[in-house]
Amino acid sequence: MSPTSYLTAPPRGGRIRVVKPFCSVNGMAELMVYEKRTCTTCRNLATLLEERGVDFDRVDYHVEPLSEDEIRELVRKTGGPARELFREREPVYAELGLGERQPDDDEAIRLMAEHPELMQRPVVVRGERAVLARPVERVLELLD
Repeated sequence: MSPTSYLTAPPRGGRIRVVKPFCSVNGMAELMVYEKRTCTTCRNLATLLEERGVDFDRVDYHVEPLSEDEIRELVRKTGGPARELFREREPVYAELGLGERQPDDDEAIRLMAEHPELMQRPVVVRGERAVLARPVERVLELLD
């Protein structure tokens, strides 16, 4: 199996995980990538990481949506407000009137948990830090 392929659907409540054949010393991947498998930017990020030999796991949060607590943790690790993770081009963004107001973190997190398509991608986590990898080279900030 190549690092860019996905395993079959996990049991209900499980996560889709792909582990590259060469793991880090402790058996854990260096990075966790939260993505949508059909996203071109997410595929480009995977290519960049593979070319640099970086171990990473992947979670397709459109298949297995993230909980409010998981999104809250991602937001905390980015160091910015939750609304910075909104995907403004999604129809639901306009339907919810998010362009006309500034929801607080709690509301923004709740909305992203209810509408996974509202969360921007890919979000990459390494330890206690996370970045929205747009452009994909932003992931290099985590590799310093």
